[in-house]
Amino acid sequence: MTKAEIVSKISDKLGIEKGDVQATVESFMEEVKSSLESGDNVYLRGFGSFIIKTRAEKTGRNISKNTTIKIPAHNIPAFKPAKVFVEGVKSNVQVK
Repeated sequence: MTKAEIVSKISDKLGIEKGDVQATVESFMEEVKSSLESGDNVYLRGFGSFIIKTRAEKTGRNISKNTTIKIPAHNIPAFKPAKVFVEGVKSNVQVK
């Protein structure tokens, strides 16, 4: 599902103009992004958490030059779904 499809479904469900819904969705995504960039996690009960995970420093390989390189420690954004969300997906989605 794309952002446009999400906007369309919300607009149809609530009877709000697509432009207003799109502005709301984009504002939500921008707030989540800015919160994570400032070091704050975002918790949405019943849905999940947008968190910052720290990756430790590690040694990698450049296979084209056959050398080892150091990959420095860094932070990455991650999403952890709520238990209710996970259970809903487990019980409603067929295994492919």
